[in-house]
Amino acid sequence: MDPTSSETMLRAARLLPAQEYLWRTDELLRFGLNSRGIKALVGVGELHRLRYGCYIRASMWNTLGPGKQAKARIVAHAHGTLTTSTGGFVYSHLSAARLHGLFLWGVDDRVHILDRAKPSSDRWGKDVRGHTEHFSEDDVVEVEGLRATTLERTIFDCARMLGYPKALVIMDHGLRLGANISALSDLAAVSSGKRGVRTLRKVLENADPRSESAGETLTRELIQRLHIKPPQPQFEVQSRLGRHRMDFAWEEEKLALEFDGRTKYFDFKPTDEVVFQERRREKALVEEGWRFIRVEWKDLFHERAFKERILRAFR
Repeated sequence: MDPTSSETMLRAARLLPAQEYLWRTDELLRFGLNSRGIKALVGVGELHRLRYGCYIRASMWNTLGPGKQAKARIVAHAHGTLTTSTGGFVYSHLSAARLHGLFLWGVDDRVHILDRAKPSSDRWGKDVRGHTEHFSEDDVVEVEGLRATTLERTIFDCARMLGYPKALVIMDHGLRLGANISALSDLAAVSSGKRGVRTLRKVLENADPRSESAGETLTRELIQRLHIKPPQPQFEVQSRLGRHRMDFAWEEEKLALEFDGRTKYFDFKPTDEVVFQERRREKALVEEGWRFIRVEWKDLFHERAFKERILRAFR
């Protein structure tokens, strides 16, 4: 880049407000940028184009994990439609699930909206999945300043849209967060004939709010599907170090199964400290006669090997 271009970039970057991170094109133009300057800032990695007509500071975008990036797309959609929407839609399905903080696994990161009438696809945008179905204001709450479907309506919509394992992840966590299972059962009862209602009823029948992660839900689902003797989830046991809780346990066999998801070790505490405490706890339980099987995400997709490990431990 020649010195003149470099100076132009610096001037353009200085026009961005230091305390903000998300802008519509019209806002950037009011700051003094032009379309050429916006394109240049995207090119040098100062701005990231989130969707048509909406940009985020790239340094902010690069610090976000996949889940937070998907949530940022919802915020960008809301910010970008301030001047183009009458506000008749609500965020629904997976977008509402993200706003409510529900666990998600293996789903798309598009913006999902629920509208009473289907507009042209151009109005919704390529990054939006629109759904047209009846809803009332009783189905709507405000979450983080945005209109979204209630927790129960969100679970209802997601369960009918997704396959069984993905829907079960949402149902487990929704019930754990306090979703009203009676209300969900009532919705299922009056939804005969609707697309996906069989999946909804199946996840209601098999949901367990004791699950503490998507990985634990999928582990439980796999154990059930492989016709392995069901373990007790969140089983508590005493050792010389105190009370401990295991993800799954077969008490008679004194066999514990722990799901080692990345967030278990990386979310809140330094990795070395968490691993040390985990090993210390396991050593104390081994002294009490317990044996451990540890599974990771990859193990859930090698079903035969997964089952053989457990049956071998039983023997």
